[in-house]
Amino acid sequence: MDSQHYDVVIVGSGPGGGTMAWKLAKTGKRILLLERGDYLVRGRDNWDSKDVFVDGKYQAPETWYSSDGKSFHPGLHYFVGGNSKFYGSVLLRLRERDFDEIVHPDGISPAWPIKYDAFEPYYQAAEELFAVHGLRGEDPTEPPSPKPYAHPPVSHEPRIQQLFDGLKRLGHHPFHLPVGVLLEEKDGIPLPWSRCVRCDAFDGYPCPTNGKADAQIMVVDPAVRENDNVTLMTNAYVERLLTDPSGRSVTGVEVLRHGERVTFTADIVVAACGALSSALLMLRSANDAHPNGLANRSDQVGRNYMRHNNSTMLALSRTPNPTRFQKTLGLNDFYFGADDWEYPLGHIQMVGKSDGVQVHGEGLPKFLQWLPEMPFDYIARHSVDFWLTAEDLPLAQNRVFYKDGKVHLDLTETNMEGLKRLKKKLHGMLDDLDMHPHLFEKSLYLGKDTPIGGTAHQSGTLRFGTDPRTSVLDTNCKAHELDNLYVTDASFFPSIGAVNPTLTIIANALRVADVIAARLG
Repeated sequence: MDSQHYDVVIVGSGPGGGTMAWKLAKTGKRILLLERGDYLVRGRDNWDSKDVFVDGKYQAPETWYSSDGKSFHPGLHYFVGGNSKFYGSVLLRLRERDFDEIVHPDGISPAWPIKYDAFEPYYQAAEELFAVHGLRGEDPTEPPSPKPYAHPPVSHEPRIQQLFDGLKRLGHHPFHLPVGVLLEEKDGIPLPWSRCVRCDAFDGYPCPTNGKADAQIMVVDPAVRENDNVTLMTNAYVERLLTDPSGRSVTGVEVLRHGERVTFTADIVVAACGALSSALLMLRSANDAHPNGLANRSDQVGRNYMRHNNSTMLALSRTPNPTRFQKTLGLNDFYFGADDWEYPLGHIQMVGKSDGVQVHGEGLPKFLQWLPEMPFDYIARHSVDFWLTAEDLPLAQNRVFYKDGKVHLDLTETNMEGLKRLKKKLHGMLDDLDMHPHLFEKSLYLGKDTPIGGTAHQSGTLRFGTDPRTSVLDTNCKAHELDNLYVTDASFFPSIGAVNPTLTIIANALRVADVIAARLG
């Protein structure tokens, strides 16, 4: 068995692992970045909605099982850049109150062991690193920041500007979504069509023009290209982590690559495979010192899984919507509650523009089923599309684990009443804004009725805290039970708030990288 030594081995090249590699590259230490997939091939199929959404061409070819015994395909993507190759590139900070305990009708969203002020400078650095375009001051729930965005907001196209103006007339506070995207500017205004001829094919698609600020483009490629001390190894599946006999230190990373096993040793190991995959890696790494899985004396590994209560809603407007880059508007007026509901509802933002194939993949809503022909293209031309997010709660029984050699994912939904009320609020607003009084849902993975398989925004399976009895990681995201194992994906989240988690993953990776860099000297 071959063995090579590195100062740091990082498992996973998504926002958490890629950012860690980029930051630690500056130390001059030997860094090995392991990715189980390969580079995503760029081509016109990247823009094909049938390939991407209906057929799930780029989705991991795995079968998992839910608590009721049914099988499903998880919404995971194994490529350099991780799931960020397919994200919508919206990079929001958690609200300041999200770091405190919040009461929901179904339970408590727990407080974080460190607060917003510890993350704020890293949020700023993360926004600059991932080319976030935004505008401070529009959103009343926006957390404090002493600096503006480094890039101006992406301008609304005419139909979305009309919606923005209409919401303001109704007394709401729409804001420009902070979007990580590489754009040209004219007179200080970003042009969303400058890098991509298919800007409608942005949210949920890989970007063949490299206009999306994903982890591959923003951190992995620069780290490897600009630093001789960083090595990226693709098609490298980490089967397990090895420890010394005492179980206090990780001594090796056992990798399966092209049918051969190789072990790499390191002074420090960072797991950043994604919340589900990192937890599974810990469970696969069980040994005599850690019989229930690595770092799992607390029995918390794999538990407290969260994924947001997400719903994609399609509204029909009398006015055609030719928008090419629709994902520029957000609304948080109901984030922490409403005049008729004391509990948080959640977040509303635009989602990528639907096309006829996506609508066809969903079928028609009941109110249109009487039509003799299914007008998918007409619906898509007149649709205005929204993404609604409500907070999911961390429950111990919500967990990922192995049973009989198969992966099982148990999920009990929480806070669905908040999401239901958020949909109702959206209904009410759109009735006054030239929209037909109808919305119909699209499942999270279009054309597939497998809601548990919607693993976007996965988090919480290795949460951090000060008490080793109730958490897996300490406040520096180092495993309580091991001296040299860190985690920098969304596993560490004790709660998830109701905004996209990627910016917090990036910011935390920068924070933990400072800790590791100081340790490396």
